[in-house]
Amino acid sequence: MQSSSVPPGRSLYLILIIVLALFASITMAESTGEASSEAKVHIIYTEKPTDEEPKDYHLRTLSSALGSEEAAKDALIYSYKEAASGFSAKLTPEQVTEISKQPGVIQVVPSQTYHLHKPVGAGFKLT
Repeated sequence: MQSSSVPPGRSLYLILIIVLALFASITMAESTGEASSEAKVHIIYTEKPTDEEPKDYHLRTLSSALGSEEAAKDALIYSYKEAASGFSAKLTPEQVTEISKQPGVIQVVPSQTYHLHKPVGAGFKLT
């Protein structure tokens, strides 16, 4: 009868890979969860306003969800009016739910920042 045994060095290597994979998946799950009520930047896409300035429309929409014009002005980061109609604002998860219900709001998505990786090796120079 033949026994299929794994060399001792290899089994330690497999255990290490499994532990690292579990650690990585736990860390990623914690970093992407929105369990906190902390305000984060979101992009709110809206219908294009026809009878008022985009920024006024965005502030009015935000005021309806946040309860006051002052809160809307504090939360508003930027009004988009050229390529898309919408705005970015710092919102809690509860505020995201509320603004999603407002007339004219098409979509609310979390803002994401992408970082470019610098090329490594000979011949690559960033100027």
